[in-house]
Amino acid sequence: MTEQQIVNGVKNGDQKAMREMYDLLAGSVMATAMRYLADRDESRDVLQECFLKAFTRISEFVYRGQGSLQAWMNRIVANESINRLRRQSRLVFLDETKMEMSDEEPPDVNHVPPEEINRMITSLPTGYRIVFNQFVFEHKSHKEIAQELGIKENSSASQLLRAKRLMAKMIHQYQQEHDER
Repeated sequence: MTEQQIVNGVKNGDQKAMREMYDLLAGSVMATAMRYLADRDESRDVLQECFLKAFTRISEFVYRGQGSLQAWMNRIVANESINRLRRQSRLVFLDETKMEMSDEEPPDVNHVPPEEINRMITSLPTGYRIVFNQFVFEHKSHKEIAQELGIKENSSASQLLRAKRLMAKMIHQYQQEHDER
């Protein structure tokens, strides 16, 4: 089935189309939830919530071409993950003091396996991780992130800068450990 056929089938209540949609998107939805929540069990719960929400709200979805269903599901999972963190009072942003800019070159990630990068992202403090995901993967501006999270734009920028620095440090450590072998 094409993505368009899947969408039409789900809109018509076709169980096979629902299964196709789940099979097509479950892996990426789970990966996105893991980037936000860093806990496999919670991510599985969010995965289920996202598909229930998608199936019940599919009539609101407007197909805009290949990939639009994936983009829609990514928005749902990001929002559900952030809402879960809010409900659990785990959405914490570390202080927003200004940080000096570093002259250090960004690390080369070409020799770091994707699963290692994902592990590093999930190990970031919650506030850093949320802003990093929103900026890097959801392509949101600091203004959009600030509005969505109820923080100042400066806080969003500060959280991103700190997340990038921490990621760079973890990548450098990984590279040093693997260069020694």
